[in-house]
Amino acid sequence: MTLIDELRAFSTHQVANQSSPLSGFDPLACDPALGSALTRYAVGDLTPLALEAGSAEAREHGRLADENPPQLRTHDRYGNRVDEVEYHPSWHWLMERAIAHGLHAAPWGQGPGAHLRRAAGFYLWSQTEAGHGCPISMTYSSVPALRWSPELAAEYEPKLTATGYEFGLRAPQEKSALLAGMSMTEKQGGSDVRANTTTAEPLADGTYRLVGHKWFTSAPMNDLFLTLAQTAGGLSCFLVPRVLPDGTRNEIRLQRLKDKLGNKSNASSEIEYTGAIGHLIGEEGRGVRCIIEMVSMTRLDCVLGASANVRIALSEAAHHVQRRSAFGARLADQPLMQQVVADLALESEAATTLAMRLAAAVEQGEHGLLRLALPATKFFVCKRAPYVVAEALECLGGNGYVEESGMPRLYREAPLMSIWEGSGNVTALDLLRALGKQPSSRDAILAELDAAGGENATYDVAVRRVREELADPRPERARALAESLALTLQASLLQRFAPASVSDAFIATRLGEPGRTFGSTPIANPKALFDRIAPGR
Repeated sequence: MTLIDELRAFSTHQVANQSSPLSGFDPLACDPALGSALTRYAVGDLTPLALEAGSAEAREHGRLADENPPQLRTHDRYGNRVDEVEYHPSWHWLMERAIAHGLHAAPWGQGPGAHLRRAAGFYLWSQTEAGHGCPISMTYSSVPALRWSPELAAEYEPKLTATGYEFGLRAPQEKSALLAGMSMTEKQGGSDVRANTTTAEPLADGTYRLVGHKWFTSAPMNDLFLTLAQTAGGLSCFLVPRVLPDGTRNEIRLQRLKDKLGNKSNASSEIEYTGAIGHLIGEEGRGVRCIIEMVSMTRLDCVLGASANVRIALSEAAHHVQRRSAFGARLADQPLMQQVVADLALESEAATTLAMRLAAAVEQGEHGLLRLALPATKFFVCKRAPYVVAEALECLGGNGYVEESGMPRLYREAPLMSIWEGSGNVTALDLLRALGKQPSSRDAILAELDAAGGENATYDVAVRRVREELADPRPERARALAESLALTLQASLLQRFAPASVSDAFIATRLGEPGRTFGSTPIANPKALFDRIAPGR
């Protein structure tokens, strides 16, 4: 026996029964819910974007951006204050591609269907990496708020909608493309922005000088920020540039970057205004009215982002169980695993279908429906994401708990969308405010539910319960109302636009007698549901 043969005889490291990485796949081809919505709303072909999102190159950039978080540089080597954030090259790659695909503010300058296309694209691209979606989303949502001041919109909107990425601190007037952010919350108030203490003093030239501390400002290297500050007329909204027209830096100090649970690639900072120059948007004292336009759009992106996180976690789970065997059979062929993945598939399909319906409502100006459906969906879909992702992670067993699998990144990301733009209680209570201020919104959402009435007795009973809740909304029941609205909206859409095997299973497991964990309530023909969503089949 030769030395080589002797070494081979003692070799134990033979890789077998392991899944291959999920890369180079088409996330659109295995997503029937999104495919159906694209056809239903005549969105057009998104295959090129989807193929890039699922490519090995894009997924590697997503990993690198997350593993190499941004670094704050408050001063240069000589002691000069610079307030800059350095990002990994993969962050810039992801940003450039997202903007090139028009996922930022581009739809505001385009024709019919642009917002729907952007929503579907944002959902697909967010499956690559979620952190860079924050500045993309804020730039998208800044435009309707900025339009409260036509002169400011005329100056900045063309550059916000431009499909170019120009990183670096320069005067907005010198750039051909801009990114926008939002700077609202303060440490003493959080979501209660009316408790803000930042002040804005009017100057002779029509601008304002802002002084105060903001507790959570993401993407602080963006070019413009919509911010709230107190004036003599009350809480007001301002546009604050990072760099002034003469090239000097505005008085915005980056105090520190937040060490967050997830969303690692995206810099979130505490900032201090030490006499920063800002431009009033709209009227003094009407700041919440202005900023709520931005909040509504970012809430939609929270739903899209959470749905995307759920979908990529499902893809990872389905991919793994197709390629892994245990106890003498492939995991995907074992009845109990089929039940679990099928249950996860129902959750994903319902979330995606409802997210695209809300995007269509934005496109079509269905404000009455959105006033209730958007906060209800934001509450429920985002609240479910951590639970869904955790179950998908467990499908990979111990492999899923290891960082190299990518599943821990998805899990750390999952709670964010439920917190951003109003955590659970804030969002649920927004339903009650809407019912009080816009009673017509009740009719709009009931019409959406009634469109599927009479086909399933369990569904009809659930809708009757929703009617009773809407007739007597109470603060202590706000979460229950939000959950019921979201679930019945999902069931309504699935009955109308998904196969009966999907809608019947969803209604039986969500509106009937649901189990407490995924896979605990029997699903008829779980293999058919698995086959609908498995990547690379």
